Amino acid sequence: MDLLPQEIAQQLPPLYSQEQQGDNALATIKFFTPWANWTWYASEYDPETGLCFGVVVGLEREYGYFSIEELEGIKGPGGLTIERDLYWKPKPLKECR
Repeated sequence: MDLLPQEIAQQLPPLYSQEQQGDNALATIKFFTPWANWTWYASEYDPETGLCFGVVVGLEREYGYFSIEELEGIKGPGGLTIERDLYWKPKPLKECR
């Protein structure tokens, strides 16, 4: 799976563009591990660096930056990879749990 195809990447606002919205910024894309309880919600993206900003839910729930390249490099049991939720509907970061 291509985690961030060009047509979807273009839908993400640039980094720092939603800072004023805080928890109300929209999580446009959701990535998840099919073998564990880790989820990444992206609200902003920089195509030059491949960095996203959003909420990461794993052992804790925290705001931060994550790299699409690093997500693409993660391999789970049996060769499983990170996936993009094809049915995700954008919602505010405060609702991403």
